[in-house]
This record gives sequence, structure tokens and C-alpha cells, in this order.
Amino acid sequence: MTQAINSPARPPKVVLITQSNYLPWKGYFDLIRAVDEMIILDSVQYTRRDWRNRNIIKTPNGPLWLTVPVEVKGRYQQAIDETLIANADWAAGHIRNIEFNYKRAAGFAEMAPWLFETLSAVASVPELSKVNEQLISAICGKLGVTTPMRRCTDLLDRQLMHDMDPTDRLLELCKVAGATTYVSGPAAKDYLDVARFNAQGIDVAWADYSGYPEYPQLWGTFDHRVSIIDLLLNTGGKALDYMKQHSYG
Repeated sequence: MTQAINSPARPPKVVLITQSNYLPWKGYFDLIRAVDEMIILDSVQYTRRDWRNRNIIKTPNGPLWLTVPVEVKGRYQQAIDETLIANADWAAGHIRNIEFNYKRAAGFAEMAPWLFETLSAVASVPELSKVNEQLISAICGKLGVTTPMRRCTDLLDRQLMHDMDPTDRLLELCKVAGATTYVSGPAAKDYLDVARFNAQGIDVAWADYSGYPEYPQLWGTFDHRVSIIDLLLNTGGKALDYMKQHSYG
């Protein structure tokens, strides 16, 4: 962690700012568990072939991408929260693939009815960002994670954020949220100007994804990168035993 001297008048608050993903992996939820508030940064540009609208499950034939079809033709500059789903039948296909590949999993009977009901409930939502947000909230509820979540546009004007560079945008969101520590994924080390955070009395902590224990997982060599649903369907109510509780404050 990069250290800074925080104002004694400001109570400690650890904030995570991240884009929404479709059925994210376990590390995503560990970060949410570890912070005081999560801010969903979906006003930034949608990126194709990324985690925004897809994730991985395991099958006997190797990894399989579950992809939510979205409208991209002619929408090259659209933001994540402007991205629309192209086909409302996507959820039914995902449910079929999950059932076919996980019906033998130890936690299937316990978790599958809830998961399939949750997926079916968001199938008619037209915006990708809202689908992701609702699924993330539902999974947090299943895991007992109570961290509050807000959208970036609840804190700052959309155009104002658009005109900022990445560091300024994150810094201003942290300031408005009252953060004393900002938790970032390690990829941001390539561009984040930590000194500017420290100058505002905000520490920067880097997420650590190492050291996860393996759990009983179907289909060959263990794979940590898969969606959280792999963990839930394989371990059921024991899922938290295979996650990590970080402390960044």
C-alpha cells in the first residue's frame, strides 16, 4: 500500500471503483467484501471481447464463454451503461449450458434453482450495465456481502467525467465518496498517478489475487479464472471457505 497522511477529521473509508462484469470471478467479489463502498464505473467506453458481457465456465471439452449478445454496430464510442442487449433469449441459452455442464456438481441442487431464477429475472432488462449490476447484487446477497454499491453517475456529472483523464476521474470519485483508501486492480499500475491521490490524503492499495485455495471442481485441471458460478455450483454454501477476506484499510 502507498501511504499517505489522512486528515483526522475524515473517518476511514475504503472505496473500490470498477466496471461491471457479467457473472464475475471470485476475486471480484472478494474486493467488494473488503471495501466500505463499491462505485460502478460504467460511464466509460464499452470494450469488445472483454469481461463486460461475457465470462467463462468449465465443460468436459474445456472452457466455454457465456456471452450476452449486445448491439455494437455503429456504436463504437458507446459507454458500458449505454450498451443494449441484442437478444432477450440470451438467458435461456446460458441456463441450458450451465445445467448441462454442472448438473453433476456437488452444489448444483442447492444453488441452481436460485441461479436460474436470478438469470431469468434479468432476461428482459435491455441494458447490459443494469443486468450486470442486478446479478452482482444478487450474488453478493447469496454470499452475505452487504457492501453498498453506487453508480459513478450518482456522484459526478457524466460529461464532467468524460472530459477527465483516468486518474482525475478516479480521484474525483474518491473525493466525492469520502474515500481515505482507494483499492485498484493491478493493471492500473501502468497509468495511475498515485502521487496525485496521496496529495489529496488518499492511500492507494493494489488488489492481490494470489494464494487462492483450490476447491473440488469438475472437468480436469483446476482453473481459477472462471466465473463465480463455478465456485457456487461446485461448493454450495461452502463457497466463502474458498475465497479470501482482504484488508485494505
